Amino acid sequence: MKLELQGVSKRVGAESYLYPLELTLTTGLNVLLGPTLAGKTSLMRLIAGLDKPTTGRVVLNGQDVTGVRVQKRSVAFVYQQFINYPSLSVFDNIASPLRVRGGLSRAQIAERVQRAATMMRIDPFLGRLPAELSGGQQQRTAIARALVKEADVLLMDEPLVNLDYKLREELRLEMRSIFSSRDAIVVYATTEPYEALLLGGTVSVLDKGQVLQSGSTLEVYHHPDSQRVGEVFSDPPINLLGATVEGSQLRLESGVTFPLPRHMQALGPGPYRLGLRAGHAGLSPAHGEVAVPATVELAEISGSETFLHLGIAGVPGVGQGAPTHVVAQLGGVHPFSVGQDVTLHLNPKRLFAFDPGGRLRAAPERGVAAPA
Repeated sequence: MKLELQGVSKRVGAESYLYPLELTLTTGLNVLLGPTLAGKTSLMRLIAGLDKPTTGRVVLNGQDVTGVRVQKRSVAFVYQQFINYPSLSVFDNIASPLRVRGGLSRAQIAERVQRAATMMRIDPFLGRLPAELSGGQQQRTAIARALVKEADVLLMDEPLVNLDYKLREELRLEMRSIFSSRDAIVVYATTEPYEALLLGGTVSVLDKGQVLQSGSTLEVYHHPDSQRVGEVFSDPPINLLGATVEGSQLRLESGVTFPLPRHMQALGPGPYRLGLRAGHAGLSPAHGEVAVPATVELAEISGSETFLHLGIAGVPGVGQGAPTHVVAQLGGVHPFSVGQDVTLHLNPKRLFAFDPGGRLRAAPERGVAAPA
């Protein structure tokens, strides 16, 4: 199956929610990755038929469905906030779309409900009301109701965002297996790069109502077309360091100089922005042979990791001479004092190079820039 968005845009008054875009989604998992207000929900509502595009067409399997009402489309939608009928049992919640559509016997409905409930591990709760379930079980019920429709297009708008960490991890793994076994176009919206990587499939990176890049999830991660794609597809956002190519050398704005790594040797002389993911920056020589003096600005402890925010002083006359701010993702809990002097270590083989216009000019070799 194939879903095509041809020149689709969405405006409300003078405000643009989506700029004209071209996008093709096929059978399997298609992730929409972008920050809040990137346009993910607006795009999914156009696909569902809940809204009409200002311009362009929505084409499913060669048929223009732009003006087709949502009730007439083979679409299922799962929202951030789980939506269930409070007066109906879990069984009846899941069965509701099948009963509305008609054409199935009671036995067929029961068989489909049981299969979907078992898949989502809520079959022991079919006789309960939604209020008697945990938040995770209620969201599983909403997902099961979408799955049971066996629609051609399944839309999931950040369905796990309101669940606790452990449950999110469990459901991500389960849903990747579920998606791979379904003959449907699955569109999954998320703000989290890690979730996009875990789910796999294809990804479309959105920002401010525009599709910046689409392709295989790993390919986009390893080769972001632009600096902005690199920022969106990194959490924390990819670090950017000003540098200049001088002959066979790279000079950072801090004054540190080192030989051009092999993947950058085709770069011409001039200024660049070097991209370095937080997981590829550290304080030990094991992270690389380039040592950069830095100062601690903040130590943010998150579970079993420490996100160390560092300032790197610029050298007057080199680049802009302004301080550079870098985040290093360290395993474990580490105490640091604000203002403490440290040495940041980086590996040139892990650096991306973007030109002054923000376009990718060099990327690490595939095996080197693996997800941290």
